[in-house]
Formats: sequence, structure tokens, C-alpha cells
Amino acid sequence: MEGALLPIRVVIADDDQAYLESLGELIDRQPELTVVGRATDGVEAVELVERLEPEAAVVDLHMPRMDGVEAVSRMRRMHPSICLIALTGDPAPELTAAATEAGADGVLLKGEMVDNLVQRLAALRRSA
Repeated sequence: MEGALLPIRVVIADDDQAYLESLGELIDRQPELTVVGRATDGVEAVELVERLEPEAAVVDLHMPRMDGVEAVSRMRRMHPSICLIALTGDPAPELTAAATEAGADGVLLKGEMVDNLVQRLAALRRSA
């Protein structure tokens, strides 16, 4: 029997502390994922990724000290193979394009992420 795979290590960053905690709890509930660091601004996020070398980072695009687009750009340069997911509450196509150009693997709207989660949970109830 092969050993269990280690969970994917994730750094999360958002200046909204309540959202950051909720996102961390959501990720930690997934057996294949584990949150190894939490940041409340872009500078801290970049420093955590540099120090912890996670396999993935989920970064809010609107943060103090360094915005998420710049943070994503720096993380991509430091760790070319990291999975970078950008989060935003702003649906502006220019922001999505800037994040993608900076190196984000994907951009998720916070509202859609919650909607998708609620839909999946509702589907679980129907299948029970």
C-alpha cells in the first residue's frame, strides 16, 4: 500500500479578517489542502510565500501596503511553479486581465465562490 499524499500547502491573503478566517476554515476542511500561512496585506503575503514555499496561494486583489496584482507578480517571479488564485469582489475585466497578466492561474469573484459553495452544499443535501 502506498503512503498517503501530503496535503497541498496553501497561503491565503485578504485584508478582511473575517473573510480570511472563513476562507481558511473552508480550505482546511478539504483533506487534500492545508493552510500554512495567513496574511492581511500584500507585503506579508509575499514574505510568507518566500519563507514557507507553499504549493499554492489565494490572494485578494485589494489589500493594503501592496495590492494583490503586485503580490501575485512577485510570487510568480519567486516561485514559477506555484498555483496562484486571485480573489476579488470587483468584476472589472481590467482587474482580471491585470491579475492574469501578473501571473495568476485563475481569478475568482468572491460572490461567485460563495454561490458555488452554497450550490454544492445544497446538492449534498438533495443527494442524502
